[in-house]
Amino acid sequence: MGADLLHAGHINILKAARALAEQKSKEGQKHIVIVGLLSNEAIAEISTPAFLSYSHRKSALEHISLIDAIIPQDTPSYAKIFDEYNVCYVIHGDDWKHNFLTYLRDEVLRLLEQKFPQNALSHLVEIPYSQDINDTHLKIALKNLGISTNAPSARLRHLLSLKRPLRFIETHSALCALIAENTEVIRDNKPITFDGFWSSSLTDSVVRGKPDIEVLDISTRLHTVNEIFEVSQKPLIYDGDTGGKIEHFAFMVKTLCRQGIAAVVIEDKTGLKKNSLLGNDVAQTQESIEEFCLKIQAGKNAQPNKDFMIFARIESLILDKGLDDALKRGFAYVAAGADGVMIHSRKRDGKEIFEFLHRFREKDSHTPIIVVPTSFNTIPASELSKAGANIVIYANHFLRAGFIAMSKTAKSILENDRTQECEGELLGISEILKLIPGTI
Repeated sequence: MGADLLHAGHINILKAARALAEQKSKEGQKHIVIVGLLSNEAIAEISTPAFLSYSHRKSALEHISLIDAIIPQDTPSYAKIFDEYNVCYVIHGDDWKHNFLTYLRDEVLRLLEQKFPQNALSHLVEIPYSQDINDTHLKIALKNLGISTNAPSARLRHLLSLKRPLRFIETHSALCALIAENTEVIRDNKPITFDGFWSSSLTDSVVRGKPDIEVLDISTRLHTVNEIFEVSQKPLIYDGDTGGKIEHFAFMVKTLCRQGIAAVVIEDKTGLKKNSLLGNDVAQTQESIEEFCLKIQAGKNAQPNKDFMIFARIESLILDKGLDDALKRGFAYVAAGADGVMIHSRKRDGKEIFEFLHRFREKDSHTPIIVVPTSFNTIPASELSKAGANIVIYANHFLRAGFIAMSKTAKSILENDRTQECEGELLGISEILKLIPGTI
């Protein structure tokens, strides 16, 4: 049981367990009700991360008289519990018959068959799923009301403590946020979703027909951020480009904190900003370590709450200055107060990224690292995570996908002088209406 949003469905399960324990005790053998309470890490493996800590959830359950004991369940698996306790019955909601948790149900049945080979199924009690009230419906209702179950700027730190990798995707509109919010796949019996959003200065500029040279003011970009937060409560990392002058960066940090943004990334370049993927094909100048450290310190001193994070983006590999320079800068930036680093590369094989991760982790095992696999796109996020990356950002893919789709549609309409030929590749109006909360 997760019991993050405790509701009547949980109580129904506990009542059934209590009734069964009392019945069996009357028949002559003492039975008690034990709740296996999932840790926050275990919840993050199979669902959206818990809002409450384990201790807070445990404290709430301890005041329910239906329960005799609460034990920690550190993984979704039941094997350890069966090893350590004399489990006679498992009581669970019947929803796991029909969703991705069927593998856990199968595991429980195998464990029960080992103890009760003749009648294992009778030792699994499945309570009808509460259709009128359940975790999923409660979270959707809260989201539609614009109510968050996490303090906005604390979400990223919370997620970093629970899982790796975190997958963030570029989001330049509320519609992009809705698509990301509603996209989920099941892989290896686990739900995979996007954990948050990347507010890219590149895509924010391009959708407005502007060059990516820090021409957009922060107010314009924050208008989009506010629209995103109206439809989703996932954490957002803000692309702060160079951060501007030291004094300007301090004001930026205060503004971003007030908006509920979880983190900002600033790159260690100076002068007129040019896109990093251009590398040395255009003139780009890297800031001195000393000056950039002063900028980081100014930002940390200015932030009004402790949860906001500042990531230092290292451009050494982009500018062909080598791995040693990248590592030297990374360690210096962390020492100056950066909460994490982003390492970037234009090379497609990803070798220098893996080498950076390996050597950085030899000296620092805990500082969060962001990678952006736009160039080294054959490498799965899971492999980058195993090498030491905490966050994987897909930095411009919604924009690029939209450009191709819109260009193809525009060409088809002009070529055929009608829309019939492209309608099969377009989202139906009814599907669009379903996507937007409150439309129908």
